[in-house]
Amino acid sequence: MKTTTATTAAPVAPASRVRPTAILAIILVSYFMIILDNSIIFTGLPRIQAEMGLSATGLSWVQNAYTLVFGGLLLLGARLGDILGRRRVFIAGLAVFALASLLVGAAPSEWWLVAARALQGVGAAVVAPSALSLLTATFAAGRERTRAVAAYGAVAGIGASLGLVVGGALAEWVSWRAGFYINVPIGIAMIIAAVRFIPETPRATGRFDIIGAVASTLGMGALVFGIVNSVDAGWAAPTTVTAVVAAAVLLTLLVVNEWKVKQPIMPLHLFANRERAGAYTARLLFAGTMIGFFFFTTQFLQGVYGYNPLQAGVAFFPMTVVNFFVALAVPRLTHRFGNAALLAAGLALTLAGMFWLSRITADTPDLTGVALPLVLIGIGQGLGFAPLTAAGIAGVTANDAGAASGLVNTSHQLGSALGVGVLVALSANAGSLAGSVAIAYTGGSVMLAAALLAVLLLIVPAERAVRRTARTGSGKPAPTTPHS
Repeated sequence: MKTTTATTAAPVAPASRVRPTAILAIILVSYFMIILDNSIIFTGLPRIQAEMGLSATGLSWVQNAYTLVFGGLLLLGARLGDILGRRRVFIAGLAVFALASLLVGAAPSEWWLVAARALQGVGAAVVAPSALSLLTATFAAGRERTRAVAAYGAVAGIGASLGLVVGGALAEWVSWRAGFYINVPIGIAMIIAAVRFIPETPRATGRFDIIGAVASTLGMGALVFGIVNSVDAGWAAPTTVTAVVAAAVLLTLLVVNEWKVKQPIMPLHLFANRERAGAYTARLLFAGTMIGFFFFTTQFLQGVYGYNPLQAGVAFFPMTVVNFFVALAVPRLTHRFGNAALLAAGLALTLAGMFWLSRITADTPDLTGVALPLVLIGIGQGLGFAPLTAAGIAGVTANDAGAASGLVNTSHQLGSALGVGVLVALSANAGSLAGSVAIAYTGGSVMLAAALLAVLLLIVPAERAVRRTARTGSGKPAPTTPHS
């Protein structure tokens, strides 16, 4: 394979000047803002549709415009941090995201709203991988990074479900617009804090991979567009087929180019590690299931049970609380049982909860039919998110931190788009909302089973091999924390 890396980046700054706790807080709050915003929209969609008179297709683009741009630009956003400096790019992404949030909140029309959501996607595509690569560069592999990644994973799980609570409360008591306005002061505060506490990383030497940047951005964008378009137009529609074919051509060009270029935007050697390859596959399937879960559950609660937006959001609160407390225990559990075992257990519990939900009908009691499986899913999320993130960046060098972080987030966003597209298509002809939701949960169960299989076949054996090698070399049991 003809891939080489740039000169290995130095540490972010001398240890005496680095304040890891402050850096971690900035990373977590910024990432939380993005995750929160990605789900806060769901409980407010009915109010947005009523206020702006949107069609079903127009309403779907309020979410899809964000997903399309976010997924398409992630690899480029990750590489920009390596080339231009991660703090500089991180701050620029925060500025774009905060400005776009202001524009979303002030949107007077459909086109303005959709365009502003797309601009939010630009900011998110820069902030998300930059945040994770800054975390990787700041915390050394071992227990420190395990704790930091556990916190990062907790934000991913808790932010997604808490966004529904916050979005429902704001939509019911204030306005759906308030959920976007709150990003402005948070974004400004994080920019000020980043300037003060986050040291700049050295820029990578060499040339920027222009062909890779164009092919990855257009290819990922075309793939996400094809998936999103299939929801309304169908998989056989000319626009869908054209987008998918264009994505296949562009992504093939990306792979060929990355094989030859000296400084690739997506280093192919990242996939040579079974643990990371399994993590990208499992994350795509897991994210696709969970975004579909939120999409369909909020509709069921409001359309079948008759909940208002606030009640629908509060219904997720027990899941959020359980997720939070389980996530707090992840560093200790990882040290005892290992990353792979914890991930497998988390996915198995999430699968059990999703399969339980797949039995749902319009007459299902909300406590035993919805609340209890949601708690089970919350436990699974709390156990699984951090180990899944850790596996995606396992063993990467400082120079590859941005690219690996970009692939973690790319698999998440592509999975989100794929999950909604596939599950909506599966459930389209159910005849009732309750039947549609049950079919979607069944499809989600199949996707989770596939994710669990990827973990058992790729990540578990990879971690065992590393521990066995370490034990042979030292004569002592290897640590179970994520390896470097």
